[in-house]
Amino acid sequence: MPRIKLLASDLDGTLLRSDRTVSARTARAMAAARDAGVEVVWATARARHSVDELARSCGFRGEAICANGAVTLDLADGTPVITGTVAIEVAEALAAMDRFRCLAPGVVFANVGATTFVAEPEYAALCDYADHHRHPHEMELAERLPLVGERMVKIVARHPELASGDLYRLAVGAGVDGVELTHSGAPYVEMAASGVSKASALERLCAARGLGADEVAVVGDAINDVPMLLWAGTALAPANAVPEVLAIAHRTLPSNDDDGVAAYLEEIAGR
Repeated sequence: MPRIKLLASDLDGTLLRSDRTVSARTARAMAAARDAGVEVVWATARARHSVDELARSCGFRGEAICANGAVTLDLADGTPVITGTVAIEVAEALAAMDRFRCLAPGVVFANVGATTFVAEPEYAALCDYADHHRHPHEMELAERLPLVGERMVKIVARHPELASGDLYRLAVGAGVDGVELTHSGAPYVEMAASGVSKASALERLCAARGLGADEVAVVGDAINDVPMLLWAGTALAPANAVPEVLAIAHRTLPSNDDDGVAAYLEEIAGR
């Protein structure tokens, strides 16, 4: 069996504990893995600013796949340098949002750029800080999206009455052309450009290093992790993962609150 040379880990519900922090054990395990020649890559739906805050909190200096694969960051020097983006074309964004409005009248949106976040007022009114690591009263607002400015890498949609999981299943069942639909367990549905996923970004990153899928392990807990779990040679899930992820994982790790990612890193770094 090939040696694991790179571990890509989701953050929320996976590498992070339920209080959304990186435990001291996990920070030590990531550093030990790096010293042992195992690269750790973060793969998350989060935006640049919250990834930067987390990296600073634990000393992470690797690369991060953000916005479900639409943005990549290099944190090697302690600052989040954007190394790549994949934007959604305006025409496709407008068509996708119109489709959602037809499927679920009352749905509201925010548009996410590599460094920006613009929400409809009704969207911001449904948020709390934990949703996007932004205070709703500090969000840039627009009555009609998209705005002219930084190109968007992600659209988020939520409904005042429908749960996000129900909205996601409705959209998947009916079909929304021109975008990649996914769900991270957050209270909204996420859309990236067609073909963009954590898997597509991870595959490019590994190709640049000359790594094959059999040298890569991936750990994740939610629907948006499924493509990269299917791509990697070793698919791992914390015990708290959703059933769809547990069903495809080669191995189940201890839960996020029991430092499952740290336990696996300690194992492979000690080989």
